[in-house]
Amino acid sequence: MANWIPLWMHKLGSPPIFYRFAGVLRPWMIALALLTGIIALYGGLVLAPADYQQGDAYRIIFIHVPSAWMSLFIYGVMAVASFIALVWRLKLAEIVAMESAPIGAAFTFITLVTGSLWGKPMWGTWWTWDARLTSELVLLFLYLGVIGLYHSFEDRRQGARAAAFLAIIGIINVPIVHFSVNWWNTLHQGSTVRILGPSKMSGNMIWPLLTMMAATKFYYIASLFGRVRTDLLAMESGKDWVRQIAEKEAAR
Repeated sequence: MANWIPLWMHKLGSPPIFYRFAGVLRPWMIALALLTGIIALYGGLVLAPADYQQGDAYRIIFIHVPSAWMSLFIYGVMAVASFIALVWRLKLAEIVAMESAPIGAAFTFITLVTGSLWGKPMWGTWWTWDARLTSELVLLFLYLGVIGLYHSFEDRRQGARAAAFLAIIGIINVPIVHFSVNWWNTLHQGSTVRILGPSKMSGNMIWPLLTMMAATKFYYIASLFGRVRTDLLAMESGKDWVRQIAEKEAAR
């Protein structure tokens, strides 16, 4: 059992196998992202009723909250992939970690921007050094730090290893972001959707939110697969399997 996990990861981590696997799955992920995204937006912007306190201003949560969830989720994926890359020296794990960083940074940026747009009518200010907002800003800096460190080395694998260490160290900020509303006095409202226990939102508001959450997951997978496939072709450009792909494309 101890050897099964590394063996499984090495088989899945084969660049030509993953390239083909991602190529088959990616169009389905794009289609699912578009379908669920449209359903979620229609449900959240049209079907869901106005909030009794915030009116229609609350509808930004259908972008803000899924983006915030994804900013934490993707960082977790990046940290786990970084750990695998450092321990088992898997090239694919390095690529997954490094290509997750720009996507995670984009979701974190969207979270901060939509949070500011939401905060202005609710709090009367675009920004406040609230525990949740500040820790989310730190998360953006961590993403940018990983991206910058990765590209600061001429040797890409050396840069990936250095950035992987930063990604693993920075994971400590993820629970801080998540639990900040419970640990400190904060303007940011607490969790309204709970897996365990009753949620504080009505069902006709929750389902578009969860559907948008699914849409962002599908988008992340599709985007990651596309970025990893491109990176694999660049890094494996001298290998036979890449030459075969190039020959097939040229023959079309």
